[in-house]
Amino acid sequence: MVKGLYTAYTGLVNQQNRLDVVSNNLANAATTAYKKEGLTSQSFDEVMAYKVKDASVGTVNQYIGDLNLGVKIGESYRDYSQGSFRETGENFDIALSGDGFFSISFTNKAGETSTMYTRDGNFSMTKDGYLVTKDGDFVLGEGGPIQLPTDAAKIAIDRDGTITADGVQIDKLAITDFEDYNYLEQYGENLYRALDTATTKDAAGQVYQGYLEQSNVNVVSEMVEMITISRAFEANQKAMNAADDTCLLYTSDAADDLIGV
Repeated sequence: MVKGLYTAYTGLVNQQNRLDVVSNNLANAATTAYKKEGLTSQSFDEVMAYKVKDASVGTVNQYIGDLNLGVKIGESYRDYSQGSFRETGENFDIALSGDGFFSISFTNKAGETSTMYTRDGNFSMTKDGYLVTKDGDFVLGEGGPIQLPTDAAKIAIDRDGTITADGVQIDKLAITDFEDYNYLEQYGENLYRALDTATTKDAAGQVYQGYLEQSNVNVVSEMVEMITISRAFEANQKAMNAADDTCLLYTSDAADDLIGV
């Protein structure tokens, strides 16, 4: 009885975790360049069951079979596939086609600076001419933080990330790619941090000025997934209630036998 309750409980927890991920994906469906998350499920290790010191089988331990202890989250993963482009016409809105990330000089609340990576190209220029993210962090070029002339009439960004002001080359966007995205860790809303074991490689992506990459979340698919999770949650809930009722009935019958009813 208790094993049935526990197994159904693991199913409830698993579906709750899946729902949290789907809800987060839906909440970020309009977030620029957001990459959706997913979860895999796997069963707990099976255990062997024996009858031990059971008078019905004498002194021999009788093998009953294997028991499965329910389901658990296997691993989380992120889908890095490219989202669609939306044209904005803004000079400092930049979309990246193909693989790679923009390099960002990120400063935390403690004043510590490190390099982060993002696909969100919703940039702007400060009064001092620095190209920054919407959170105010510097966008990096090959020469460090990119600083543009504030009096330039036209700023253009080529497909390879070369930035020119009135026809004069200023810098080139530092676009970084990685051998294995499993060594990237999400940080904050839309940044990624490379682990120490991450290996970089040349980025093959192309830059599109005046565009933004949209989230790769398919709202319809996520809604269908949410309905599926809801049905699975209800099924586990019913299984738990059935196991609980059976346990109560067994306990009641045992109590009647003790008092001779």
